[in-house]
Amino acid sequence: MAKKLIKKKNLNLRYNLTTVITYIFGIVLIVQLFNLQIVHGEEYREQSNTRLTRETTLEAARGKILDRTGSVLVTSETTFGLELYKSKVDSDTLNNCMLQIVNTLAKYGKKAPDTFKIEVNPYRYTIEGEELAKWQQDNEITVGKTAEQVFNEFKQKYNITTTNLEDARKIIGLRYEISRKGYSSTRAFRLADNISREAVSEFCEKSAEFPGVTIVVEPKRQYTSGTVASHILGYTGKIRQDEYEAKKDRYDINDIIGKTGIEYSFEDYLKGTNGIKQIDMGVDGTASGEYVAQDAVAGSNIVLTIDANLQKIVENALAGNIHKISEGGFGKVYDAQAGSAVVMNVKTGEVLAMASYPDYDPSKFVNGISVADWNEYNNNPNTPLVNKAIQSSYSPGSTFKMVSAIAALESGVVSPDEQINDTGIYYLGDRGWRCWFYTDYHVGHGWQNVTGAIKNSCNFYFYEVGNRMGIDTLDKYAKYFGLGNKTGIELDGETKGVLASKQVKEARNETWVPGDTLNAVIGQGLNEFTPLQMARYISILANGGNKVDATIVKTIINADGTEVPREEIKKYIKEKLKLPDIEDDGTTINIDNINIVLDGMQSVTQEAGGTAYNIFRDFEISVGGKTGSAEAPGGKVNAWFVGFAPFEDPEIAIVVMVENGGHGNYTAEVVRDIMSEYFGMNIQDIYEDLSAKVYTESLD
Repeated sequence: MAKKLIKKKNLNLRYNLTTVITYIFGIVLIVQLFNLQIVHGEEYREQSNTRLTRETTLEAARGKILDRTGSVLVTSETTFGLELYKSKVDSDTLNNCMLQIVNTLAKYGKKAPDTFKIEVNPYRYTIEGEELAKWQQDNEITVGKTAEQVFNEFKQKYNITTTNLEDARKIIGLRYEISRKGYSSTRAFRLADNISREAVSEFCEKSAEFPGVTIVVEPKRQYTSGTVASHILGYTGKIRQDEYEAKKDRYDINDIIGKTGIEYSFEDYLKGTNGIKQIDMGVDGTASGEYVAQDAVAGSNIVLTIDANLQKIVENALAGNIHKISEGGFGKVYDAQAGSAVVMNVKTGEVLAMASYPDYDPSKFVNGISVADWNEYNNNPNTPLVNKAIQSSYSPGSTFKMVSAIAALESGVVSPDEQINDTGIYYLGDRGWRCWFYTDYHVGHGWQNVTGAIKNSCNFYFYEVGNRMGIDTLDKYAKYFGLGNKTGIELDGETKGVLASKQVKEARNETWVPGDTLNAVIGQGLNEFTPLQMARYISILANGGNKVDATIVKTIINADGTEVPREEIKKYIKEKLKLPDIEDDGTTINIDNINIVLDGMQSVTQEAGGTAYNIFRDFEISVGGKTGSAEAPGGKVNAWFVGFAPFEDPEIAIVVMVENGGHGNYTAEVVRDIMSEYFGMNIQDIYEDLSAKVYTESLD
């Protein structure tokens, strides 16, 4: 019994102790709350109302784009922007701030945002008719009110007390724009981009006069070589709404994003990771301190396979040749206005230079292209924004005949020594197909073997072998050289072209006929390929039949100095550009047959009578080549030249195509001069001033 009483007493003691502790803690809590809310409440509320912490974005520098030697083609320079956050200030202070912002920006050649549709001295609307009616409706303005009445209403709305009309107009203009777009203590209103360092200094020195105004440090894209390689590099622009919706986890609605070229293809690498800066500010907008909460990480650098110096030479040589053709420099005037050229390493498929004419200036897109510049580019019939080396396809004409020769030799329908007599007109049924030589000279080439047919570009010979082997055999070997398929170059917008075939005609609800084969075998008819495809085809020929993948990216270097693995780049670009898988059908080519065809190409440039002999007869390096003149819509004749050098141990393949260039021989000059630069011959530089100099040499 005693034990039970003792146990009960102990329980009561513990219960009472717990109750006491809880009671004491409650009293302490109440005292503390009283201290915070009553004794020091006003002080703490004042501190809370006068201190804000705002996060702002530290823009990461976009990665650079370099050539194979390390020369910088695209970089980012530091620029300054001006932003305004909402602050708790009275109307007079706010209006004075608005006026000072407008005046200070104007002092340094910048205009504050202003779309208010009324001017003063005298009062007048800047718009009229339906446009004015809509503006009045959007702003809930009674129709029929005068410009002065509306102006005074806005003046009263914004509590503007100044009697200076011009100053009042400046304040209304900026406040009206702010009310349209909105801002808050955490979301800024953009006042100006790319302001000068002098303007930055003044805004900082007089920060007390600019409550809520913040200077933003931003990287701005800079294209260091003007228009050089513009179609390769591409351009950037403000992100579209659909792009933002797909990338909002990494992008802001005001971000810049790659639109074309390398800028587009490698956006995910070029785009860096933004940092975070925290700013302590009072409610009046005065900054009291700032610090970096998270560092920005610059984007990766893209190293291209092109050589910037060679690229300049190629662009200038191409443009000069087009000017010469259009001015009758070869004895006859052709309306040549556009073209392209590609230089490729025959062993690796690396593009050393790729030009498209006319070109454009990517720097015009940096701050948003003007309407005038956009219209000039977009309405130009020669499409300067199109990369004609990969986005345009053309009938290859006689430059396709090496494929036809390989197909004929491989299929055994003709032997290397077999002679075919070109009588001038090839008859298939009751229709005659003329050799170009007969059209010009009213006689045929006479007896031709395969090398002679390539040298003289004899249509008759190829009509015969084409008729013997048929289109399916021809297609088989054209596909081996990658014709009619995308090359996989790391640039957007590449077209696959068209390889003439029964399947293509069937897709058009047409039937293949023998005459279609005759057109196809000489590179006409449905055949259309890009200059880049042609460069890869010539590279495969020149290197002995080894397939190569076209590439324009050497490597990618991350901000920490590490290199992106090649397989990762290939996988990324395949997904980015949605490139299809190309199956290998197991076709092989006998090296002896390739050498026979290459001998024919050498005779084009090195033997009298060759269609480019007059261009290369005194050249220091032995060249293999082929001219081509391909009929095009509108009665035009596109001019091609394809070549490689040195003949004994090929290093480079070069393809030039000029729209309506008249004759392939005319474009051979471009190839000769590019080779002179590549092999260090240092010929007379006739391309220094493209606007003033054109070729004047004429054909033999």
